[in-house]
Amino acid sequence: MFSTKIYKERRQALKSKVGSGLLLFIGNSEASMNYPHNWYQFRQDGSFLYYWGIDQPDLAAVIDLDSGTETIFGDELTVEAIIWMGQQATIADKAAAVGVQSTRPFSELNTVLQSAKKSNRAIHFLPQYRADKRAWLANILGQTYETLNEGVSEEFVLAVASQRMFKSDEELAEIEKALEISYEMHTGVMREMAPGKKEFQLKGMVEGIVAAQNAKIAFPVILSKNGQILHNTTHFNTLQDGDIVVHDSGAVVESGYCSDITRTVPVSGKYSPRQRDIYSLVLEAQQKSIAASKPGVKFQDVHLLACREIVSGLKDLGLVKGSVDAAMEAGVFGFFMQCGLGHQMGLDVHDLEGLGEELIGYDAVTKRSGMFGLKSLRFGRELKTGHVMTVEPGIYFIPALFDLWKKEKMLTDFINYDAVEKWLDFGGVRIEDNIVITETGNRVLGKHIPRSIDEVESIMAE
Repeated sequence: MFSTKIYKERRQALKSKVGSGLLLFIGNSEASMNYPHNWYQFRQDGSFLYYWGIDQPDLAAVIDLDSGTETIFGDELTVEAIIWMGQQATIADKAAAVGVQSTRPFSELNTVLQSAKKSNRAIHFLPQYRADKRAWLANILGQTYETLNEGVSEEFVLAVASQRMFKSDEELAEIEKALEISYEMHTGVMREMAPGKKEFQLKGMVEGIVAAQNAKIAFPVILSKNGQILHNTTHFNTLQDGDIVVHDSGAVVESGYCSDITRTVPVSGKYSPRQRDIYSLVLEAQQKSIAASKPGVKFQDVHLLACREIVSGLKDLGLVKGSVDAAMEAGVFGFFMQCGLGHQMGLDVHDLEGLGEELIGYDAVTKRSGMFGLKSLRFGRELKTGHVMTVEPGIYFIPALFDLWKKEKMLTDFINYDAVEKWLDFGGVRIEDNIVITETGNRVLGKHIPRSIDEVESIMAE
């Protein structure tokens, strides 16, 4: 938790951005795995954490814009619950710590919302991504589950985004706490990587490092020799000499702020000539992308800069042919880098995307492309001071995509399919770091995690 003053200032600023009515914040609930009291790891809603700071299930909050009142709704623990969960601070005490004096039982929220509805007062709410909350709110507002999010308040979304999108010094400090853990996660894998290891052994070590720091995993760990599967969360392979492993993971510290780092490392401890070729290309694309990230530059243009670097390098390797300019215009880069260059990061690993990518990541000036690969860029608009971004270019050789494009004779003027076919057993390479946009450029956040070929090989030799 931050200071009381910070939470009060955040809510006060929000009040000035939305006209009238009620601002409704719905916190998350526990989610059962296989029976009611066996729960998945709890994760509070990012916007609820940002304005109200309480990391506890089954809460909601309302700001009445017309009266100025702020109320947190939730039920205090019964004696029976205390038996199982222990004595805890009351909701009233937690509310006071963030500058809120009014708390009410959760059941009274229904009355408040129904009263506002009868009086034709606006009830502003954010997109609901959890099925239980979406169904609950749809029922209260007399809407269907399917159409509820059509009634989301764009005014509210943009107001929240205008605050959460720009990270304060206090927030950056929390992100860097998470990155301290990421340093241990990634250097630990580098030191323990060896032929004969199971992927799940290394994944388990990563999760243990996080738990030992009183933190949580930010998202399911990606640690696989099948790096061409962008979000591969299986870990059953035995690693062998000659394999190269993509390790993408992050931590969540107690305040809720995240880290998200990727390194790609050779199982043998030494990059082979082929691995060096692709890794060097991706690293150069990443470093040039980071250097280009500054206020006033569209992140969409930074993405295209990375793609150009990759296409040009792959032409040197004989995998791409023809004019680089023409290849870029045709969208060849999507064959090798199918995902976006990066995304916002903060209280959520993909920060603010739950509020709607089109509203948050694009605007009247920057429109989303429909081109394969580029359309997957979640944030394309102009960078501004205070934005925290991931920068994570990659090159991926996906056999299924190869088969489809070759069969349909896609971009045969630019893709050397005979040469690419020899790389289908390679996998992929991704390198990711987290940056904050500053007034003059950017700063890479966190302690330096070995990135260059020499640095990675050196720490693996330990």
